Amino acid sequence: MRSYLFVLAAIVGLTGCSGGDVEYSYPKGDRKTREFYKQEDTLFGNDGLTLFGDSDSDENNGGGGSGIAVNSFLWRASLDTVSFLPLVSADPFGGVIITDWHTAPETPDERVKMQIYILDRQLRSDGLRVAVFRERQSEGQWIAETVSERTVKTIEDNILARARELRVKSAT
Repeated sequence: MRSYLFVLAAIVGLTGCSGGDVEYSYPKGDRKTREFYKQEDTLFGNDGLTLFGDSDSDENNGGGGSGIAVNSFLWRASLDTVSFLPLVSADPFGGVIITDWHTAPETPDERVKMQIYILDRQLRSDGLRVAVFRERQSEGQWIAETVSERTVKTIEDNILARARELRVKSAT
């Protein structure tokens, strides 16, 4: 019991310390104006914590000001490229697109699935990674098959070409 009182007294004593001369600034003006709520100093520095991007930086790096956390041209080009596949998940903040398995009518014993990762806010070739999975049905079981690096590279190149095309169209 005595140790609890000591801890309680220490907590009360420490919370009572004010730290000396601390100046507080309060908003001035009318609450109906936007300036009343504007903060000059932020927890994350002058630039703040940018969740949806700001228009100045988006125009410079090709983000397009779309409110997503990855390059909007790569995002749109990726969705366009895999539009024939059913989507399982598309996360614009994490930059991940996951498709479901798709079986083409011409090859009913084979199915494919893709995962696309957009890794950067800039339109760069190293800001994109594609993973392609292929399975072949044999005796009622789906067996994983290897996908050539050339196939993956071709898909990445198609996405990058489409992203450049979208960027050129947006500039005009």
